[in-house]
Amino acid sequence: MPPPVPLLLVLDGNSLVHRAYHAGAADGFLDGDGRPVWALRGLVGYIARAAAYLRPDALIVGFDCPEDSARRADYPAYKAHRPEKPADLSEQIAGAPGLLAAAGVRTVVPRAYEADDVLASSAAHARRHGWRSVLMTSDRDAFALIDETTSVLRVRNGGFDEAVLVDAAGLPELCGVEPWQYRDFAALRGDPSDNLPGVRGFGAATAAKLLAAFGTVDGAWAALDAGEEHLVREAVGDKAAAQLAADGVRDLIDRNRRLMRMRTDLDLPDLESTRLPLSLAGFRRALRPRGINLGPSLWALTGGVPPQREPRDEDPIPELRPWVIRGGLSGRRDPTPGQLSLF
Repeated sequence: MPPPVPLLLVLDGNSLVHRAYHAGAADGFLDGDGRPVWALRGLVGYIARAAAYLRPDALIVGFDCPEDSARRADYPAYKAHRPEKPADLSEQIAGAPGLLAAAGVRTVVPRAYEADDVLASSAAHARRHGWRSVLMTSDRDAFALIDETTSVLRVRNGGFDEAVLVDAAGLPELCGVEPWQYRDFAALRGDPSDNLPGVRGFGAATAAKLLAAFGTVDGAWAALDAGEEHLVREAVGDKAAAQLAADGVRDLIDRNRRLMRMRTDLDLPDLESTRLPLSLAGFRRALRPRGINLGPSLWALTGGVPPQREPRDEDPIPELRPWVIRGGLSGRRDPTPGQLSLF
């Protein structure tokens, strides 16, 4: 029997720090020097729980470059509408890469690019070396990276217990499109969080109908160019077909696809250098100065065994339970086909 295919777990550090910040803001946990630390504590908790469930062989955490943005240089309105982050959130985001690196976690902060690009490059890196990968994020953008070796663990409102693991078999049921269609799907809908407007009249359902009929947006445009507008109208209706043919729409879609495309060629650490386990003593030494006191919860990261008792009160990681899928993006309550294939 051939050896099992190794698994790389890759996390979007920025999105998970944001999740942890808002989830723990009511507690407002501070370290001994009065510095905010609840989002950092939550980020470590996400990493520990994901490792406990997935049992990866290696781990990488990516972060957005805090200084430059190639996408904003391309399109100055990119994310320009976002309000300034609260100071206590910015402080924790800035401190997260250093804290994890001190704990032994391989972190990547690419110049002028984002954590999404780290996810894409890591998935490609894993594939080239015959590994599988799971990309953990709260953003849907990563759905475009799903393939036969790459799945996405999406964290949603409600935290880790509401997360869904989506693979190539599950995405069509969740979104109505195949992974290779997802970028066109997102470009049609737009992304308000990134200040990228979509095509008027194209929500998720209409975008999925167009791509089901033509495969790609380019296929629909080819029909329009060939004088077969009736085929587009049959697929999405008169109003949406007219919007797709409107002046400027092709430029809008091309811009969205360009900005949504993630780099797959970033410099990354060698996979062998990202392998688990990490040193428990080193991990705890890095966390202790920030008042983050974890022990049994780190077992999957540090080569331990699952705790057989209730965790201590100060341990933020609940006792491990069977994975529960509480509805996917489609609202169904049962796991979609393939969702649990990595467990």
